[in-house]
Amino acid sequence: MKKLILAMLMASVLVSPIFANGENEKQNVEGPFVPQQSIEWYCTSSPGGGSDIFTRTIIDIINEENLANGQNIVIQYKTDGAGEIGRNLVSNTKGEKADYTLLTFNSGDLMPMVKNTNKRFEDFQPISHMAVDKHLLFVGENPKYNSFEEVIEGIKAGDQIVLGGSKGDDIACYNALIEELGFDNTQLSFISHDGSGAAITAMLGGHVDLLISKPAAASQYVEAGRIKPVLALSTSRFPGNLNSAPTLSELGYNDVESPNWRSVVAPAAMSEKAAQFWSDVLKKVSESDKWKNDYINVKKLVPDYMDKNEFKEYGEKFQMNYLKSIGK
Repeated sequence: MKKLILAMLMASVLVSPIFANGENEKQNVEGPFVPQQSIEWYCTSSPGGGSDIFTRTIIDIINEENLANGQNIVIQYKTDGAGEIGRNLVSNTKGEKADYTLLTFNSGDLMPMVKNTNKRFEDFQPISHMAVDKHLLFVGENPKYNSFEEVIEGIKAGDQIVLGGSKGDDIACYNALIEELGFDNTQLSFISHDGSGAAITAMLGGHVDLLISKPAAASQYVEAGRIKPVLALSTSRFPGNLNSAPTLSELGYNDVESPNWRSVVAPAAMSEKAAQFWSDVLKKVSESDKWKNDYINVKKLVPDYMDKNEFKEYGEKFQMNYLKSIGK
């Protein structure tokens, strides 16, 4: 009898977790999605850059406000192939894992993706559009050129200047800039890095003459006096410690800008319930004081939250216009 009771107790210990997992699965099937396992969040730019800061800020808020049912969120950096390997991995994720996979995705990721591969915005599940970012040009601590006027004069005098930056929209902004100035890519050449953090490191090391970056990645180095803004690639000056940089129109040219939208997508195979859950989570993030005060205001972005349906329409329209502009 004692052996029988012991066997029954052991069986109950072994079966209880199974029943618990079954209840969790039943809840997700019949009710709203609730995370029951760790989440993998992919970032296709290097640590320290704008995309990394964006990702980490969101995850910090999710953890602090317990918006993911206490589940762990792990950042996976996949920068190979200018991020295409990571984007391909996420777009092809299937099954239950798709509900637990997110990707930081920007206009700077979309443009080279649709230009160089067969991947399209439709290969992902849009989750949320969060903010819009713009660019500036910077010089280092001991610059050869102290202003962008001096840069222009140097190029006209025959200097060959090297500009370092990230990919995607940094390159698009650079191309628009040299076109407006009437220079070619031998007079003002561009070196692409895996992310803004790597480009800033090149600037600090004296390997490039100029840096193109967005405020999110560069502002801390401006505050530390390591770099100085010399040109706002925008239709207006930036606020705060970036306000000293003039726009191109102030120098007698037309303004140039290539706004980068910052957003989150998921595998196309993600369930509708999971997509709605994550879209709602990011809405709560966008409404939090930490997001507004410690990210949007500090990094000088434009808040622009869109839910998954609004973002789907916006992203498809952006893609259509971009493909048309490059003749595809």
